[in-house]
Amino acid sequence: MKFLAQKKLARRGQLETGHGVIETPFFMPIATKGAVKTMSSDDMKKLGAQILLSNTYHLLLRPGLESMRELGGLHRFMNWDGPILTDSGGYQVFSLSKMNKTTEEGVTFQSHIDGARITLTPELSMQMQATIGSDIVMQFDDVAAGDSSRERYKEAMERSLRWAKRSSESFSHLVTESLSETTQPLNHSTTQRLLFGIVQGGTHEDLREESARGLMEIGFDGYAIGGLSVGEKREDAYRIVKQVCEILPQDKPRYFMGGGMPEEIVAYVQMGVDMFDCVLPTRNARHGTLFVWNQDPAAIDWSQYQDPRPNQLFYDRLRVTNESLAKDQSPLDPYCTCETCTTTSRAYLRHLFCVQELLALRLATIHNLHFYLTLMASLRGWIEKNK
Repeated sequence: MKFLAQKKLARRGQLETGHGVIETPFFMPIATKGAVKTMSSDDMKKLGAQILLSNTYHLLLRPGLESMRELGGLHRFMNWDGPILTDSGGYQVFSLSKMNKTTEEGVTFQSHIDGARITLTPELSMQMQATIGSDIVMQFDDVAAGDSSRERYKEAMERSLRWAKRSSESFSHLVTESLSETTQPLNHSTTQRLLFGIVQGGTHEDLREESARGLMEIGFDGYAIGGLSVGEKREDAYRIVKQVCEILPQDKPRYFMGGGMPEEIVAYVQMGVDMFDCVLPTRNARHGTLFVWNQDPAAIDWSQYQDPRPNQLFYDRLRVTNESLAKDQSPLDPYCTCETCTTTSRAYLRHLFCVQELLALRLATIHNLHFYLTLMASLRGWIEKNK
């Protein structure tokens, strides 16, 4: 990772991948099954998304490993020429499967689609992510529930470290094997594919430190902070992120998995986090809740929001189905330049939701993703300007 600027702990840099350079800090829209809900790949390019996140578990179930290989990988399949990060599938196995059993080998689970029994191991996760053509590959990890005991967190953290080593070994083997082939089935340089380790340990600082140092001993291209944003108190998440960022290498990218609200992202950037993903912008959009600026994002001094409080936010949440908007012909967000805000009034979008017109979901999603991507651009500009 090449660093361009830094303001205290907040970092501004560039991350090189096989499908292009990503400006950090950045946000990854969620394309779980090979698409951002209601959006096309061309829509995402127009919005300025630098990278998308897809999921190994879902793509392993459909279309499957062999079909994905025959299709030439996910980039070709979904007509997306930018970078892709793939979650390893560990969390989805835990949260979605009808039945799962964890052993040292891996996780045997029952598909939530057809009931088929599948054993997902670190090696299979690496193989599937390589077949997808992921630019950033995540290690396979053991995921503990958010209300787990310390003993369960410790067990999951230690197993995740062992699986991290297996993931690293399998990843290296797949890269070597691919380089020895006369053709490149993934259509990009495998030498630029990155593997990230995942720091686990719940809200226990000693377990987090053991996890982080164990991963650093193995050696990864980047490090993720997993197992937060699952119901713990925000102050506990802040405490753990600060601690882990102090331990992780300064020259490697840091990824906060699954978070979060805009004010959380701003706080985490100022702790030294570079990468984010979250379903909130798209999920909120589909339920008629929009993130709207209450000031010009280009002029915000983000140092005011290192530890934001609910009454000191830089945005509001607009519920577009409210009756009060029925005749409101004003723009959704006067500070936004997205397609929705420049073409659609509050009254019209409310009408589309009320009559259950599918266009409402797409227009709302465009705006919320634009909000998050604008937030990241504003943070990058602020770091650059105030370095």
